[in-house]
Amino acid sequence: MARLRVLAAALLCATGPAASAGASEDPGSAATSEPPRPACVEDLARRVQRRYEAMQSLTARFEQTTRVASLGSASSAADASQGVVTLAKPGKMRWAYEEPEPSLVVSDGETLWTYDPELNEVQRFPVTDGLLEGAAVQFLIGRGDILREFEVSGGPCEESPARLTLVPREPASYSQLELRVDASNGEIVESSIVDLFGNVTRVRFREIRIDLDIPPETFRFTPPPGARVLEAGPEER
Repeated sequence: MARLRVLAAALLCATGPAASAGASEDPGSAATSEPPRPACVEDLARRVQRRYEAMQSLTARFEQTTRVASLGSASSAADASQGVVTLAKPGKMRWAYEEPEPSLVVSDGETLWTYDPELNEVQRFPVTDGLLEGAAVQFLIGRGDILREFEVSGGPCEESPARLTLVPREPASYSQLELRVDASNGEIVESSIVDLFGNVTRVRFREIRIDLDIPPETFRFTPPPGARVLEAGPEER
C-alpha cells in the first residue's frame, strides 16, 4: 500500500517532460469549442503560472488523502498520510512520508526512486525515458502552460482559496485536476487529482516556504544495505 501511495503522490506533483509552448496548439484555436471562462478565472490561472515560473524551490508540509471510488464511503483514515515535500528546479523533488509509516519518493530529475522501509524495497525509474510525461502539475516548478494545456474553469473568484478546475486537452492518465489557490498571490494550497477510474488523491499544503537554499543531497538517494532494488523500465509500466 505504501508503494502505491507514494508513487501516486510523485505523479501528482511530478516534473517530467512537458510539451514546449511553441509546439502546442494555439490556445485561442484550442478553446473555440469551450464555453467562455470568466476573466477572473483566466487571471487567476495566469497568476498561478507566474508564481511557479518565478519560483526556484519550494518546501512544505503536506497531508494526503486517497478516496478509492470502488470503496465509496468505506474509504477510511487508513488512506491518509502526511510528511514533507521539497521541490526544486530543474525537475527535482522529494516526498518524505512520516505517517502512517515512513516511505520516500525522491528524484534528481534523471532518476526517480521510491523506498519502502517496511519491506526494505526500492524501485528505480529512469525519468529520461518519459516515465512522468504528461504528469499533472508540471508547472509547479515552471514547466508547462496551464491555459495552453488545460481547459480551465473555476470560481467563484471572490473566494480565497479560489478554485481552478483543469481538464487536460491531450489524453492523460487522469481526467481532472482541481487546485485551491490563494487568490492574493497564486500560491497552490491544495490539489486534487481524479484518475480515469474515479479515484481521488487530495494533497493539502501548509507551512509553504519558497526559494530556500536546498542542499543538492536532498535529491540524491542511495539504496540502504540489503535493500531489494527493482529496476522499472517501460515494460513494467
